[in-house]
Formats: sequence, C-alpha cells, structure tokens
Amino acid sequence: MPAPRTVLLTGAAGGLGTLMRNLLPAYGYDLRLLDLRPIEGEPDAIAADLADRDAVREAVRGVDAIIHLAGISLEAPFEKILKANIEGTYHLYEAAREEGVGRIVFASSNHAVGYTPRPRGDDPLIPVDTPRRPDTFYGLSKCFGEDLAQLYWDRHGLETVSVRIGSCFPEPTSVRMLSVWMSPADGARLFHAALTAEQVGHTVVHGSSANTRLWWDLTSARALGYEPQDDSEPFAEKLIAEQGELQDGNEAHAYLGGQFVTDPPIWPY
Repeated sequence: MPAPRTVLLTGAAGGLGTLMRNLLPAYGYDLRLLDLRPIEGEPDAIAADLADRDAVREAVRGVDAIIHLAGISLEAPFEKILKANIEGTYHLYEAAREEGVGRIVFASSNHAVGYTPRPRGDDPLIPVDTPRRPDTFYGLSKCFGEDLAQLYWDRHGLETVSVRIGSCFPEPTSVRMLSVWMSPADGARLFHAALTAEQVGHTVVHGSSANTRLWWDLTSARALGYEPQDDSEPFAEKLIAEQGELQDGNEAHAYLGGQFVTDPPIWPY
C-alpha cells in the first residue's frame, strides 16, 4: 500500500518513541505526537492520557495510521497495567475504529512469550506462532493487545502489525540482548515496512536486527518487506568480557524473557 502520510505516534516521549520520532520523518511521514508528558522541543505534541477517550479520539481524527508505543514498559502492579496498557490500548482501538483509521502498528514485546526457552546449540529459531507464555503482568498486557488486534481485524477490518520488540537501543547492553537487539535504524525500517505492506490483516512479527546470535525467526517480518541491515555481533566481545557467557544453570538466562522471569525491573512512576 502507499505510505500513509500522517501517522499518530503514541508514547512519543519515551525511549523508543524518541528514537522513532527522529528517524521516521526521513521515510516521508508527518508525525502527530502524543504522550502523557509534554515533549521538549515539540510544542505541537498532544499531552493526553489514553484514559481520556475524548482526547484520544481527537488525537486519532484525520490520521492515516497509528504506531502505538504508549504505556508501561516494565513490570508494575496489575491495576496500573490494566489502566495504562489494557484499557488504554482498547480506547485507542475504539478511537481508530470510530475514525476509520485503517492500520495500527502495535508495540508488542518479547515478554508476551518470555517463558519460552531460549534456543541452544542447533535448536531451531523460535517461530512467531510459538505459544504465548507471558513472564509478567506487562507481558500479559501485550498478549491482550495482540488478541485485541485480532478481534478488531476479524470484526471491524482494522489491520494491525503486532511487533514483538526485543530491545531497541542504540547498542546492546547485555549478553542476552545480543540475541534480541534491534538497532534504531532497523526499528525504523521495520515500522515503515509494517505501515506500507499490503494486506496484513493481523500479522505478528518478531522485531530485531539480523543478529548473528538471533533467537527467533524473522520470516514474517521479512515478508512485510523488512530488510534488517544491522547485527549486534560487533558489541559481543566487549559485553562477554564484562559479563561472561550465558549460563545454562541461571534461570534468567534460560528463557527468552531474561531478567523479567526472575527479577523484573519495576516501572518507577
């Protein structure tokens, strides 16, 4: 499909949102920015809570597509996850349906399948249809988002690409991350492919670079036209020297979700 012109970027003040609001305009997008917090240097950004249904509908009105990054991105009490990630995502989908938006790119997470054992040796890559095994309430909220996307496709014809993001940072910061890292440039490539691919219905893809130590299958992402250009391997020697190789006896190293399985980082707000 032709590239949508105006895209609502929720969570635009967050780490991933900041990266994408700097990279996606080069693909020709006019970004409408939304976040709970004001965004420095972006006077036209919309400061709104996804709990405010009227504000969300107003933010959605007139856009061609949505990239949904907003919400809690670490573990938190269920009540907070429910409000921000579950009810907030529902409000966004309802607004999109009401305003006739045709496509959403939903930031799912590796933590939707965090209790999946990591591949070892000659094990096959983790397929995108692996059973969901969330490692936290946060991961559970991403399972909900994927199911909500499927419902809105089946019932309303609203298309979604759910991107199970590994770790999108300028460079990997742990040995585990060498296997799930997505460079910011590859992140922009994947979001662009998700916005422009034909007839996606509801498609789930793994979001990472073409890492030498890759754990999961990128076939469905590549089918969208995604061509990752980066690899975490140049960072491997330094990280392994500092942290050591992953250990089979360490539970945090045994599963895709890593630390989220044993001692998840807690949302500070």
